[in-house]
Amino acid sequence: MRARAATVGDLENVFRDLSKRISDEYVAAGKDSKIAYDNLMMNLKEGRAHALVQGEKTVALIAWHENSDAADTLFAAQEDFFSAATVRFCKRHIRHIQALAGNLPIHSRSWLHRPDVAKWFRVIGYVERGQENGAKLFELPPAPAA
Repeated sequence: MRARAATVGDLENVFRDLSKRISDEYVAAGKDSKIAYDNLMMNLKEGRAHALVQGEKTVALIAWHENSDAADTLFAAQEDFFSAATVRFCKRHIRHIQALAGNLPIHSRSWLHRPDVAKWFRVIGYVERGQENGAKLFELPPAPAA
């Protein structure tokens, strides 16, 4: 797996075959796929979105937006993304995004309270920070100074 700057074509491809668990997450968050698509498109146009590519196929998009105290993530994926191999890649890549965001804490949220989601965030290095607007808030603390 590798990451590169996302394109509009990547966004369209991922949403053409969006994972049911991601669609369910959007619904639980009170959004639909169109709102999520538009939010990802805005970040893509601002240069804050990466395509996650397996072989020649884009299987996911991750975008981020810095605010005063953290960088918030947005995510979309096809079912092919969800495997043990992607966790190892994501552990490294989220640190790369964190560096691009000035080493701010990274905030990610999950509205579906699935144990596999919490485990995935823990393995990557996130810490659960409680609830926020019905979602579990996960935070990746800043990387230690080298």
